[in-house]
Amino acid sequence: MSRKDFVFTSESVSEGHPDKVCDRISDAVLDAFIAEEPEARVACETFATTNRVIIGGEVGLSDQDKLHAYMEKVDGIVRDCVRDIGYEQDKFHWQTLEVQNYLHEQSAHIAQGVNASGNKDEGAGDQGIMFGFATNETEALMPAPIQYSHAMLRRLAEVRKNGTEPALGPDAKAQLSVRYRDGLPVEIASLVLSTQHLDETMTSDDVRALVAPYIEEVLPDGWLTANTIWHVNPTGKFVIGGPDGDAGLTGRKIIVDTYGGAAPHGGGAFSGKDPTKVDRSAAYAARYLAKNVVAAGFADKCTIQLSYAIGVAAPLSIYADLHGTGKVEPSQIEAAIPKVMDLTPRGIRTHLDLNKPIYQRTAAYGHFGRAPDADGGFSWERTDLAEALANAV
Repeated sequence: MSRKDFVFTSESVSEGHPDKVCDRISDAVLDAFIAEEPEARVACETFATTNRVIIGGEVGLSDQDKLHAYMEKVDGIVRDCVRDIGYEQDKFHWQTLEVQNYLHEQSAHIAQGVNASGNKDEGAGDQGIMFGFATNETEALMPAPIQYSHAMLRRLAEVRKNGTEPALGPDAKAQLSVRYRDGLPVEIASLVLSTQHLDETMTSDDVRALVAPYIEEVLPDGWLTANTIWHVNPTGKFVIGGPDGDAGLTGRKIIVDTYGGAAPHGGGAFSGKDPTKVDRSAAYAARYLAKNVVAAGFADKCTIQLSYAIGVAAPLSIYADLHGTGKVEPSQIEAAIPKVMDLTPRGIRTHLDLNKPIYQRTAAYGHFGRAPDADGGFSWERTDLAEALANAV
C-alpha cells in the first residue's frame, strides 16, 4: 500500500540556467528548420561556457541548397536566444560571445531506417523507453512539487523581463519540499531559491524580501506556513551567473523537464530533437495518454510506458500502472490505447500536430503541465481523448 503522509521534493531551473540556455538554443535551431520544412530532421546539441557557444549535431532538409543557407542563420539564432534570456554580462554577452557551428548533414544510415519507403512505414528514430505520468493532485494533472517550482521561477522571470524587478538576473534555481497528508499536498515544508542578482550590495535577506511577494502569488493559499523553512541565496551573493559561472549542455535537466522525480523518466532528453525522435514525441504521447486516463476518471494517478526499436514503426510494448488508484484494470487501459491513438512516429506527429515550430517555448519551465496554445504548442496537454478512451474501455 502506498504511503499517505510524507514530504517529497522537486526542483526547477530558470531559462537563464546554463543548461537551459543550451536547451533553448537547440530548440530554436529546431524551430528554424521545421519552419522551413515541417519534416526537417534535426538532432542539435549545444555547449555553452564563458563567452562561447558551440553547436553540433545533424540536420536534414530535402533541398541541400536550403540546408546550407540555413546553416548560416545559426549564429543569429544563438544571439537572439541569449539576448531574449537577458545575458549582457562582461563574460557572456549576446553581442560579443563566439559561436562555433559544427552542425552537419544527417547520417544516411540513420535516415534509411527512419524514412518511409515502398511498403515500409516511417520508423522510430531510435530505440528506447518513454514514460508519461499524470496525477489529479493539481489542476494541470501534474505533481505539485515540480508544478509550483516551475511557477515560482516563471513568475520571477516575468517581473525581471518586464522591468518590474531589474535587480534580478537570468540564472536561478528553485526547490520545493511539499508535505503530503492522506496522499494530498497540503504544505510547503521547505523552500530553496538561489537567484542571480545584479546589485552586488544585496544580501540574502534583501533578495528574500524582493522575491517573497511573487512566490506567495503563485503558491496555493495556506501552503506557506509559520513552519515553512526558507533558504534564499543560502551561499550569500549570486552575481556571476549563467555560462560565465558554470558550463551548460543540452539535455542535462531531464527530471526538471518532466515530473521532478515523482515518476520514471526514459533514457533520452527532449530539446533539439525533431519529432521523428521518439525520445521526444513518444514521451509527449505517453503524457497525453496518461493525462487523458486520469481526466476520464479511470484513476487518480497513471503511468504509461512505451518502447520502440530504431527503424520499426509500431511500439514494442504498452504498459499502464494506475498506482492502486484505478477504477478499471490496467490491462483494460493497455488494450484501449491502440484503439484510440496510432502510436507509430507518423501517427503521433499527426495526432498531436508536432511538425510545427513549437519547441523553443518548451525549453524552460517544463514540457508538461502547461496550457495548450492556440497554434498547437503543448498539444499533448489536451484532454480531448478522454471520451474516446472511455468508449474503448
